[in-house]
Amino acid sequence: MELNAADEQTAVVSALSAGLLGSVNESLGAPMAPAWEAAFRGVPRHAFLPGTVWVGDELAECSREAAPAEWLGHAYADTAVVTQVNDGDDGDTVAPGERWASCSASAPSIVFRMLDLLDVRAGHRVLEIGTGTGWNAALLAHRLGPGRVTTIEVDPALAADAGGRLEDMGLDVRAVQGDGARGHEAGEPYERTIATCSVRTVPPAWIAQTRPGGVVLVPWDSPWFCYGLLRLTVDGYGGASGFFSPHSAFMLLRGQRTDLRIYRDVVRDSHVPEESTTRLSPWAVAGEDCAAQFAIGLQLPHVWRAWHENPDVEGVDSRLWLADTDAASWAAVDLDGRTADRFTVWEHGPRRLWETVEAAYGWWREAGSPGPERFGMTVAPDGTHVPWLDVPDSPVPVLL
Repeated sequence: MELNAADEQTAVVSALSAGLLGSVNESLGAPMAPAWEAAFRGVPRHAFLPGTVWVGDELAECSREAAPAEWLGHAYADTAVVTQVNDGDDGDTVAPGERWASCSASAPSIVFRMLDLLDVRAGHRVLEIGTGTGWNAALLAHRLGPGRVTTIEVDPALAADAGGRLEDMGLDVRAVQGDGARGHEAGEPYERTIATCSVRTVPPAWIAQTRPGGVVLVPWDSPWFCYGLLRLTVDGYGGASGFFSPHSAFMLLRGQRTDLRIYRDVVRDSHVPEESTTRLSPWAVAGEDCAAQFAIGLQLPHVWRAWHENPDVEGVDSRLWLADTDAASWAAVDLDGRTADRFTVWEHGPRRLWETVEAAYGWWREAGSPGPERFGMTVAPDGTHVPWLDVPDSPVPVLL
């Protein structure tokens, strides 16, 4: 018997879904819990993606209408899928080189890793910051049941679309459009709060609206490096504390974005930088070593960096730029593509940023080059953030 188009679509989705489940379980290192597998099967990922997504380094458009097989393949790959560009401003017409991702559906493996870390139980109420497509809220609602999940999204268009998808799936989720940094007082206290956007400081409302003993789970970001999940336990006195884990890279909470450009905001023709040399390779602090970058980011919470490949400078193959987030000081470290033990440094402003980076890297090496999982953070009732190594009474030096 020949299958009709609908049956063929169902068979394709079933096969792709089974493949994705296997990929997620492999990434997690063990089969996901039965309740989460039931949610995975009950709320299919493709049902929560918009008709157009953007893929690849160039953020090329992929339309469900124009390329249904390709679109469905992206829906069931264990990768993040960009679902909005340029905050929704002319996303369908802006040139590829001018596109930047402003919303995405996270890779399913990190979605289920975070849900596992959240450790929800029957009867829990959950506040989700960053509705996005609505899939994460749908998974939580499938697990916890009606009226247990509140999700908040700052972008009106995203909020409306996600609310419609949740309603179409018959899921009883309170979907709110608003500033997620403020939480949602009407549903508090929550046993669990989860953010699907990264933060550089934890908004106090998230702690205040979570019950003592409850969990606040947030992706972490620093201007130096976006990486890490922070799992805080609320202490009942207005603060919270907990460890990081070495996963994730999420888009930053919109209210905490840093929009710096080297030549627009920092470097001026009138600046006369001081020249020096260093034996510390820029790749050691801003290359592929996630542990080093994470530790430097904790110590230098106000220092931003960017690579400039093939700058129009004679004898320079690549350049690492550094600037503090108030744009008062900057540094540049040059690689010539040949010398591996000495690099030229240029610095300008009241702070010597490269010297501070060298100090931060030196501290990390002397501490035994610890990974993110050995670090933690305490958020005090007054909002002060104190990073620590291994135990809360072993603070990490914050250098700027």
